[in-house]
Amino acid sequence: MKRPDFMSFALAEAAAAAARGEVPVGAVLVRGAEILASAGNRTRELKDATAHAEMLVIREASRKLDAERLTGCDLYVTLEPCAMCAAAISFARVRRLYFGASDEKGGAVVSGTRFYASPTCHHAPEIYPGIGERAAAEILTAFFQNRR
Repeated sequence: MKRPDFMSFALAEAAAAAARGEVPVGAVLVRGAEILASAGNRTRELKDATAHAEMLVIREASRKLDAERLTGCDLYVTLEPCAMCAAAISFARVRRLYFGASDEKGGAVVSGTRFYASPTCHHAPEIYPGIGERAAAEILTAFFQNRR
C-alpha cells in the first residue's frame, strides 16, 4: 500500500489559512497512515499568538490520544517551525519532523537558534527539511506579495 502524501494535506491547510487571512502555514500530525490532526495557522482568528498550525495539531492529537506524549507520531509542516513550536514538538516527543520551506528569519530547526542542537533539549525528532519546499514557498510568497 502506498503511503499518503501527507505534505499535500499540510499544503491544503496552508492554502485554507491564506484564504482566512492567516499566514499560510499548515500542519498534519500522523501516526502510521492515520491523520490524527490537521490545521492551519489561526493566530488572528483566535487572537492567540500560540495558535500556530503545529501547536494546534499537537493539542488536537494529544486530546484524541488522551496523552501528552506523541511517541511514534510524525509531523508534516509547510514552514520550518519557530522556537515555540520546536519546543512543543520536543516536549510532545514527536518522532519525525518533515517541513517544507526553511525560515531564515523565524525558524529554529535548521535556521536561527537550532533548538534541537541545544544541550538542554531533551528530545530531538528526526528532521527531514525541504519536503514540498517549492510549493510551500510559493504559497508564502504569493500571500505576502498580495499584502503589499
